Amino acid sequence: MTMVQHISPAQLAKPTNPPRAGLPASLYGRLFIALTAVLLVAPLALYPMFLMTLLCFALFACAFNLLLGYGGLLSFGHAVYFGMAAYVTGHAAKVWGLGPELSVLLGALTGAGLGLAFGALAIRRQGIYFSMITLALAQMAFFFCLQATFTHGEDGIQAIPRGHLFGLIDLSDDRVLYYVVLAVFLAGLLGIFRIIHSPFGQVLKAIRENEPRAISLGYNAQRYKLAVFVLSSTIAGVAGGMKALVFQLATLTDVHWTMSGEVVLMTLVGGMGTVFGPIVGAAVIVTMQNYLAHLGAWVTVVQGAIFVACVLLFREGIVGVIARHLRWRL
Repeated sequence: MTMVQHISPAQLAKPTNPPRAGLPASLYGRLFIALTAVLLVAPLALYPMFLMTLLCFALFACAFNLLLGYGGLLSFGHAVYFGMAAYVTGHAAKVWGLGPELSVLLGALTGAGLGLAFGALAIRRQGIYFSMITLALAQMAFFFCLQATFTHGEDGIQAIPRGHLFGLIDLSDDRVLYYVVLAVFLAGLLGIFRIIHSPFGQVLKAIRENEPRAISLGYNAQRYKLAVFVLSSTIAGVAGGMKALVFQLATLTDVHWTMSGEVVLMTLVGGMGTVFGPIVGAAVIVTMQNYLAHLGAWVTVVQGAIFVACVLLFREGIVGVIARHLRWRL
């Protein structure tokens, strides 16, 4: 009698090629605690607005990395979920008078809804065709924001009130808001970590490595792709909503294609397919934009040079190379 061997998601996800660089499991907890400790005391040395900007874009990059690094789906239009969430959050807080928690929640739901609609269309194609569809849909959303009444066109939504969290905590103080943003960031990071290390995440990696094999074993690849697309867009929506509260502003820059390019750059520089890589990439890009602002348009030239250097010297990203080095030593 023929015996049928059950294949677990973890076994299915094991690639035939050498695995991508990742940190040893024993280090994740210690690194998360160290990261939390550093971020808790960071306002004592650095400007809170700079730190909040870094955390918002780090969460955005982590959301994008969930789609690209673990789902294998390269989106050129991820700014639409970030930017539309910022607009909805700003409109809800300023015009509807909702609290910051409800405003950000509506922003997240906006990202989820757009992710579901756009993802259902985009995942019908693969490779560069998938990427071009996401770019085309994002450009449609950009021109909608340019013409829509509630976005105020090129002026954007200005003077967005930060309000009181749960009606109790006044967020007008930058330091108070910083710790709220930090809590949201850490919750998002833990959520992403749980997703990629769950059975769902293992199947997702299997589809990334060998989609025909995963399909032959009974997994619905389209459903998994759509699920990770929606999860990624939802977390990107949370990041966009928090960004709108931090800057009290939502503009066309948030939905422009260059924002999609920046999040791709952050992910690749830090390390695609690593948990902490997008955070490092966001820190590098945001720091350059902040401290090299006096260079004007030359900032983009410097960014391009650094990106080329990282591609040539750090093929797996900064964290990817460090992780591989640690694996050799441990």
